[in-house]
Amino acid sequence: MKKLKRSGRLVDMTHYLLQHPHQLVSLSYFSDRYQSAKSSISEDLTIVKDIFESQGFGSLLTIAGASGGVKYVPMVNDNEGQAFVNELCKKLEDEKRLLPGGYLYMMDILGSPRLMNEVGRLFAAVFSSQQIDAVMTVATKGIPLAYAIGTYLDVPVSIVRRDHRVTEGSMVSINYVSGSTKRIQTMSLARRSLEEGANVLIVDDFMKAGGTAKGMMDLLQEFHANVVGIGVLVEAEDAAAEKRLVDDYVSVTRLEEVNDKERLVKAVPGNVLEKLKEVKQ
Repeated sequence: MKKLKRSGRLVDMTHYLLQHPHQLVSLSYFSDRYQSAKSSISEDLTIVKDIFESQGFGSLLTIAGASGGVKYVPMVNDNEGQAFVNELCKKLEDEKRLLPGGYLYMMDILGSPRLMNEVGRLFAAVFSSQQIDAVMTVATKGIPLAYAIGTYLDVPVSIVRRDHRVTEGSMVSINYVSGSTKRIQTMSLARRSLEEGANVLIVDDFMKAGGTAKGMMDLLQEFHANVVGIGVLVEAEDAAAEKRLVDDYVSVTRLEEVNDKERLVKAVPGNVLEKLKEVKQ
C-alpha cells in the first residue's frame, strides 16, 4: 500500500479494525501497511479509540509487550440496541408469518444478512468479556445466527446435526428428550469440529421448552467442554417457561402471545438489553 496521509490512514485503519474484530493487530503491521512511524500509528489509534468509545461502536484494547498490539471489541450503544430490538419485535408481529398450529415463519429474518449481522454484533457485545473458543448451534435454521455471532467474536462455528454425514468423519452422538414434544431424538457432532475443553457459546433461533439447548449442553459434556452461555433469537411465551429445561440464557425477543385463531402475535424485547447494560457497568 502506498504511503497515506493521516486522514487516509484513519479511514483505512478504521475499516480494517471493523472487519477484524477480536483479532490482535500489532503496531508493526500498521506501521508497515502505511509506511509510517509507530509513534504516528499510536496517535492514529488514539483518535480511533476515542471515536469508537464515544459513539458506542466498541472499545480498542491495547496489549503491551513485544507480542502486543490493539484489539477491537465490538459493542452496541443503548439507543442503537433498543431501536434494533424494537424493529425485530415489529417484524415478528406481522400476522402474515403465522403458520398452522401457532408456528411462526422466520426464514425471512434468518435469511436477512443485515438483520443477522446486527444480531451477531449484539450477542458479541453481550459476551465480549467471556473467553469463547467456539459457537455451537443445531442445523439448519440456527446456522446464519451462529455464523453472524462467530464473525464478531472471531471464533469458529460447530454445527450439531440430527443425522450422520460420512463427510464429517467420526461423530459423537447422544439421545435427548425434546422439551416441547417429549420425544427422544438424536443429535451428533463431528469429533474434529470441537477441541476438548473448549469454551462454547450455544445459540439457537427459537426456544420453547429448551430441550434442544439442554441437549447441546449434554453433548458438550462428551467433549469435556464448558458452556459459556446460551443465546436465543426468539423465546416462546411465558406459558412455555414453566416447563423450560434451561433458565440461564440471553434472548433478543420474547413472544408474549401467539393466537392463531385471532391472527395475533405479540412480541416484546427479551433480556438482551439488560445483559448489555450489565456488561457496560
